[in-house]
Amino acid sequence: MGHRIQTQNRGRGGPSYRAPSHLYRAAVAHAGANHTTTTGTVIDIQHDPARHGPVALVRLAEGKTTYVLATEGIGVGDTITWGKDSSVKVGNTLALKNIPVGAMVSNIEARPNDGGKFVRSGGVQATVMGRSENNKVGIRMPSGKLKWFDERCMATVGVVAGGGRGEKPFVKAGKKYHKMHTSASNWPKVRGVAMNVIDHPFGGGAHQHAGRPKTVARGTSPGRTVGMVAARRTGKKKK
Repeated sequence: MGHRIQTQNRGRGGPSYRAPSHLYRAAVAHAGANHTTTTGTVIDIQHDPARHGPVALVRLAEGKTTYVLATEGIGVGDTITWGKDSSVKVGNTLALKNIPVGAMVSNIEARPNDGGKFVRSGGVQATVMGRSENNKVGIRMPSGKLKWFDERCMATVGVVAGGGRGEKPFVKAGKKYHKMHTSASNWPKVRGVAMNVIDHPFGGGAHQHAGRPKTVARGTSPGRTVGMVAARRTGKKKK
C-alpha cells in the first residue's frame, strides 16, 4: 500500500483543500433589481481576500449597507444606481437592453435578478455586441467567445477594478504560497515521475519515466486516475 496520492486527498476533502470561506469579506451581488431603482453612496473601498479585485462598501438610500463589486473610476462619495432609471455611467447597473452596443460591462447576470455571475475578476470586462430578435443580447466575453444573455439580465457599466495586480512579481516562494493558500488551489504542482514509487503511480525508477500507459479509463480505481483520463485520442496529431 502506497500513500494516498494528491488527487485522492483533494477528493476526500479537508481543511488543506478547502477555500477559507470564513475569511471572505461578503457575498457580492447587485443591490437592486431591474424593475425598480436603487441608489447608494460609496463609503469605502476595501480589500477582499476572496477575489482578485477590491469591493466597495455602499450605503443605500434606505440606510442599509452592502458590498458590491468595485469598478475602475468609482471612489468614496460617488453615487451609483441599480435598476430601470439608471444612466449609462461607470459604476451604475442596469438591464442589458438599456446598455448601448460597444459599452464595456462587468458582473453580468446569468438569469434575471440572480445578482451577477460572469466577468467578476479584477481588470476584466466584456463588450455589448448586439441584439437579436428573440430578446437576447450578445456579449463578447473576456475569452473572446460570444455569449447570449436575456435582455432583462443586469450588468454593471465599466471594468472591474484591480487590473494589473498579476503583473507584480512574487519574488519569494513564500508569498506565492500564501496567495495560493487563500483559494485552496493545487499549488505547487509536482510531476508524478519526480515522486517516489509509493507516492504516485508514475513514481520511482532509475530515471524519470511513467513506466506504464498514461491513458486510463474514466472508471478506474481512484489511485490510478492519473495521466490522460478517458483520452479521446492519443499519438501525434496528423496535419
